[in-house]
Amino acid sequence: MNTPKKLVIAIDGPAGAGKSTIASHLAHKLGYVNLESGAMYRALGLKALETATSVEDGPALLRLTEASRIELIATGAGNRVLLDGRDVSQRIRERDVTDAASRVSAHPPVRKWMVEHQRSMGASGGVIMEGRDIGTVVFPDADVKIFLDADQTVRAGRRIVQHNAQDDPERAGRLTADLHERDKRDTTRETSPLKAAPDAIHIDSTGLTIEEVTAAVERVVEERMRKR
Repeated sequence: MNTPKKLVIAIDGPAGAGKSTIASHLAHKLGYVNLESGAMYRALGLKALETATSVEDGPALLRLTEASRIELIATGAGNRVLLDGRDVSQRIRERDVTDAASRVSAHPPVRKWMVEHQRSMGASGGVIMEGRDIGTVVFPDADVKIFLDADQTVRAGRRIVQHNAQDDPERAGRLTADLHERDKRDTTRETSPLKAAPDAIHIDSTGLTIEEVTAAVERVVEERMRKR
């Protein structure tokens, strides 16, 4: 008997909605690979900063992308991100890289290269990919599409907690402003703007705990597996 092909699971949504946490949990539970599109753009953003490449120079960024090697290595604690063989897992989470990643990802040639690379990585199935255009552009034929959202104020609050800025009003304000600006760029960019695929399952995590969100996503995936 033929073994059914493993699923391709796409999780889209804005910053702070909980995509990375859910994708990491599901990947661990199912034995799937977690393809973090955001981490790949962050790695490129870091390289742009380190090489003094303007994040507004599309052609230069494409050349930089083509000359880069970005790898995601699954571990029990989540993905390790390697840039040209160097572990940058922690560095890419810092504020300057976050901003650079958002800007480099807005260039159509860069996104095209990344999408082709991501499709190649997920061609055999058994992958969970989270980002902002996974179900609409990268894997439009994904077996499961989830759009994870939450109120903007709640998402900003999560970022503040994530960065331990609860007692630092100035830093908390910067994080909130950054998230608002990121939302604006993601939803209004010309190429692959953030939006839900028509056939995506919407999950609003505003009033839910991470355990409740995880359970809701698991139910969607299990139902799709039963149908397979």
